[in-house]
Amino acid sequence: MEKYKGIKTFDELIEFEHGKIGTENRNKYEEGAQMFIVSEMLKEARKEANLTQEQLAEKAGTKKSYISKLENAKGNIQLSTLIRIFEQGLNRKIGLTFL
Repeated sequence: MEKYKGIKTFDELIEFEHGKIGTENRNKYEEGAQMFIVSEMLKEARKEANLTQEQLAEKAGTKKSYISKLENAKGNIQLSTLIRIFEQGLNRKIGLTFL
């Protein structure tokens, strides 16, 4: 815990652990964090729709293994595919925010 002495905020902790914004290590961390968020949103939306991964894949025109990878934050996803999964598979709209 000594190495964390003086760290008072979550942002300071993230910077300490992963580097400043814009560095390669920080970008990799941020990408992983965003993929985790998307995977949790997908999993929750699928469960709310009472669909199995297989049913969602069929409705969205993809494979169960792909849905599983996404829900486990293991896959790489194209925006068009993400939109198709949410809109065709889950009957939901996606909104994007760029900061």
